[in-house]
Amino acid sequence: MFAGIFQGKTIWLSGHTGFKGAWLARWLVQLGARVHGFSLPPATQPALFEELNLAKLVEHEIGDVRDAGAVKKSILRAQPDFVFHLAAQALVRYSYEHPLETYATNVMGTAHVLEALRSLQKNCAAVIITTDKCYENRELDYAYTEEDPLGGHDPYSSSKGAAEIVISAYRRSFFGKSPVRIASARAGNVIGGGDWALDRIVPDCIRSLQRDEAIPVRNPHATRPWQHVLEPLSGYLWLAATLAQPELVKQDAKEICSAFNFGPDKEANRNVGELVREILKHWPGKWDDKSNPHAPHEAKLLMLSTAKAKNVLHWHPTWNFESAIANTVKWYRGVSENAAKAEALTLHQIADYEAAARAAKIAWAVK
Repeated sequence: MFAGIFQGKTIWLSGHTGFKGAWLARWLVQLGARVHGFSLPPATQPALFEELNLAKLVEHEIGDVRDAGAVKKSILRAQPDFVFHLAAQALVRYSYEHPLETYATNVMGTAHVLEALRSLQKNCAAVIITTDKCYENRELDYAYTEEDPLGGHDPYSSSKGAAEIVISAYRRSFFGKSPVRIASARAGNVIGGGDWALDRIVPDCIRSLQRDEAIPVRNPHATRPWQHVLEPLSGYLWLAATLAQPELVKQDAKEICSAFNFGPDKEANRNVGELVREILKHWPGKWDDKSNPHAPHEAKLLMLSTAKAKNVLHWHPTWNFESAIANTVKWYRGVSENAAKAEALTLHQIADYEAAARAAKIAWAVK
């Protein structure tokens, strides 16, 4: 997998106690990497970080990306070969209640990581994660490309648009001749086992199903590009690998030191109602429409173009919408029956995903 490039390498990973970060940390350990995690304590209970016993598998450092000195000290101590910056305030509705925290974490936190990397005097490939919501969303039947204008209606989305501007400015101002190569990755609406956050539709579904209650659905007609968590993570990993070795995809390094969208094929652009009905095929229950016209604004339509990732990196999604839902529910049901199964289920799904990508001859799985 990934040309074996992570075997024995040191990774600095921010946000390793979060949902996506925990999946990425476990995959990296499986790939033979030494992972140095830098993050706040887990924000939920339960937390995938604890379910996977990651504190025993990675170098676990509690730290806040809003603390520039702590970020710099951590990165320079780790001397990483690869950096994945995932730490973020990642909830739209929370950002309305805590806008300053959102901007401090998502904008200045990103700047702190980039500033620390300026002092790293060794070859390093750094992937900075933002979101598909960084675009100025006009809510049209249109898939946004990496060249479209950045923006954001709410504090969360605008903070990620601002973070992308910071990344671009740092890359052009400071990293042209640096041994550190920088790229950003945009993905969103990720689903998968182990997400226990509030105000996200899949965890809300699971909590209701566990209690045998009707699922409250606040935006049944909002359409999103749903993807299993392993999809964008495979993109982040392959982007990092090709930053380090552009010859893997026969590209110039300058082409890869840029922004990339990672998302599903168009068939996975479904509305929330369809998502819930697909979940209920695997875990029977019921749901209620809880639409509230007075609720804070959330986008109704959002799609990404992944043409650049396909053309430049030869990356493609692996699991379709139905497979993503089936694997997500399978994880939650298995853990609901036996909490000790979390790590085994996670590793099994990583192996299944790798096998499916290999069968589909996707570049990162066959190099």
